[in-house]
Amino acid sequence: MRKKELIGSKRKSGRLIGLVVSLALAVSLLSGCGQGKTRLTFGTGGTAGTYYSYGGVIAQYITNNTDVKVTAVSTGGSKANLQSVQDGDFQLGFVQSDVMAYAWNGVRAFEQDGATHDFRTLGGLYAETVQLFTMDPDIKTVADLKGKSVSIGAANSGVYFNALDVLNAGGITLDDIHPQYLSFEDSKESLKDGKIDAAFIVAGAPTTAITELATTNGVYLINIDGDIRESILNDCPYYTTYQIPAGTYPGQDEPVETITVKATIVVSENLDDDTVYDMTAAIFDHADEIASENAKGEELSLENATTGMTIPFHEGAARYYAEHGITVDTKGE
Repeated sequence: MRKKELIGSKRKSGRLIGLVVSLALAVSLLSGCGQGKTRLTFGTGGTAGTYYSYGGVIAQYITNNTDVKVTAVSTGGSKANLQSVQDGDFQLGFVQSDVMAYAWNGVRAFEQDGATHDFRTLGGLYAETVQLFTMDPDIKTVADLKGKSVSIGAANSGVYFNALDVLNAGGITLDDIHPQYLSFEDSKESLKDGKIDAAFIVAGAPTTAITELATTNGVYLINIDGDIRESILNDCPYYTTYQIPAGTYPGQDEPVETITVKATIVVSENLDDDTVYDMTAAIFDHADEIASENAKGEELSLENATTGMTIPFHEGAARYYAEHGITVDTKGE
């Protein structure tokens, strides 16, 4: 009897050991599936902004269509993203095309920190439009800003330097106006309260702050065109021309001519070519699907991706564009 019990006990033990081994093997196999994805971090912007929401969609499409897992994280925006790529904390980041140029050349917002060449362009995504607006019908041109109180964005922000470019091209210095360093929301409220006469906002049109003001109080958008625009385009190659279509804002019956920089994805120069090629394909091969999830996806195109870029492209992205008949600079020449 004891012998039978011993045999039964051994069989039970054997079954238990077999079960443990099977479970361990299953866990190992499941773990192996997850381990096949290299993890990358994508710096976007504030949680209330387009960078963050759109970045989440793009991260999803890259993850689903490549061998890497991309996680979009909230950040302080362009400068913070570039610095985090430089430090190796991020491998991708959203950046304004003009801020990229500042970083590469060590000027303006990067004058104190110095130049960084640790990033490369993957592609431009959508227009961030320089919008100059007012509630004063007597302000019809950039020249009419002289002597006025004008919001030019937070000091050393992207908006601030965009505003300076427009003012300088129009022969206006900060001494010629009463500069106010306000956020988008504060600009809207200050215009509504009569504390300022005009404001610069740089963002995709339509911009919520301007739409709200146009709906409740009415606004006028000022054209940035003619000699002023030509001067800016000649001096600053990261700008391109842009037309805000009629009807973009309530009461806007005519199109408005202006300039734009681009919301751009940059990647670490250390990422391998195949990975960046696959990420580029994951975005632009699925443009229609991305557009169905975020309105900014409607601006995805190979032309937008490759024009107005002054910083070298990553070799992996360049290979993708070459397959579509577009040659881009990868050497900074």
